[in-house]
Amino acid sequence: TDRSYRAQILVLTYPLIGNYGVPAEKELDEHGLPVNFEWFDGITLAALVVGEVCESPSHWRAKQTLSSWMEGHGVPGISGIDTRALTKKIRENGSILGRIVYEKPNDLRNFSFADPNLRNLVAECSVKEPRVFNATGTPRICAIDCGLKLNQIKCFVSRGARVDLVPWNYALKEEEFDGLFISNGPGDPVVCKETVVQIKNVLKNGKKPVFGICLGHQLLATAIGCKTYKMKYGNRGHNLP
Repeated sequence: TDRSYRAQILVLTYPLIGNYGVPAEKELDEHGLPVNFEWFDGITLAALVVGEVCESPSHWRAKQTLSSWMEGHGVPGISGIDTRALTKKIRENGSILGRIVYEKPNDLRNFSFADPNLRNLVAECSVKEPRVFNATGTPRICAIDCGLKLNQIKCFVSRGARVDLVPWNYALKEEEFDGLFISNGPGDPVVCKETVVQIKNVLKNGKKPVFGICLGHQLLATAIGCKTYKMKYGNRGHNLP
């Protein structure tokens, strides 16, 4: 449900997936945020690939199986795959395009793959209208929603802050916030030109603290003139010993 995964086929290497089941979807906290998920609008994956799926979960919070939950949201999945062998291919080639098919096509040369990186994934998953959380809180944080994890909002409000969550291309007004937060999200920062323009304006004035995480950090770097590129293995320490 993390929107950073939007339009991606996610491969899990752990051998058994779904043995905890899926908890209640509609359980909300005092701020109206889902307790168990990172979503506003459902599962964001294009598909899920696992080695073995558990159809008899055992957990006191489980309300349904992984398979039934995904089916209910119209998201395909496949099991019985050697996901560790597949992961070795991905590690050697970097992120690769793929699709799930029922049978091998006769003519592979005419077999098409959709490239999600050609789309503006941030625009697709960002909120469309501003939303306020903990309206009486302080300081007032403006959070640009590029596909943020809801836990980031929870971290702010648990410390007493007010969070104004705004769309990715929102025209920022510095008099309306004490600090600017640029969230994580999917895809290439190059497509978020409108966001970069807004960040540049805030940096130029130099009056408000700015913090970016993941994609937000890349957008902040872009705003000061840096160039970014996708790392082959991802930015995780165990991949880059």
